[in-house]
Order: sequence, then structure tokens, then C-alpha cells
Amino acid sequence: MKIGELSRRTGVSVRMLRYYEAEGLLAPQRTYSGYRDYGPEEEQTVRRIKMLGSAGMTLETIQQLLPCVRSNDPAFTPCNELRRILAKQVSLIDERIETLSQSRTILAGYLASVN
Repeated sequence: MKIGELSRRTGVSVRMLRYYEAEGLLAPQRTYSGYRDYGPEEEQTVRRIKMLGSAGMTLETIQQLLPCVRSNDPAFTPCNELRRILAKQVSLIDERIETLSQSRTILAGYLASVN
């Protein structure tokens, strides 16, 4: 399938698909005329990238985890440093939650003072 069809099927923009390719996350075949030719495997890869991205992971982290993902569910095969990477991601999210909680407390205090 061409890049526009992959974009339509996955909900990922053509621009982002090209970026994924530039970052080495996708490697489509090329037709004789040079067009990208995506197959079912690339479509699955894009869905996996979206799944990991929706969990708050950066593309750098996704590049490390992608070889370990075995389905469109959060299921992984044993992979070097998988546990370390996931623990780091959980820690980063915990830090963000703490920062947001502190921001909320401050804003709620401001709100209470103007009522």
C-alpha cells in the first residue's frame, strides 16, 4: 500500500510516517518507480508505535522497545534491558504526576484566595 493508504488506515499523518522512516522505525519496500510500498507488517509496526507513544514514551524509547513488542497489546518478548527501560518510564511518569499534583495544589490555593 502507498503511504497515503497507511496514513488513512492507522490515523498517523504522512509527515509522521516519513519521520518514523527517517528515524529507522519503518523500512518500507520501494516500487520500481521509487514509491514507498507498505505491507501489513509496517501497518502493525505503526500501530505498535502509537500504542507505546500513547503510554507517554518518546520515540527514542520506542526505538529501544519496538523489537520487543510482539503484538498490538502491551505484550513483550524477553529483550535486553526491557525491565530497566520500563522501570525508567514508570519513574518518569511518577515524577510528572508529582509535579502536576504540586501545580494543582498551588492553583487550587490561588483559586480559593480569589473567591
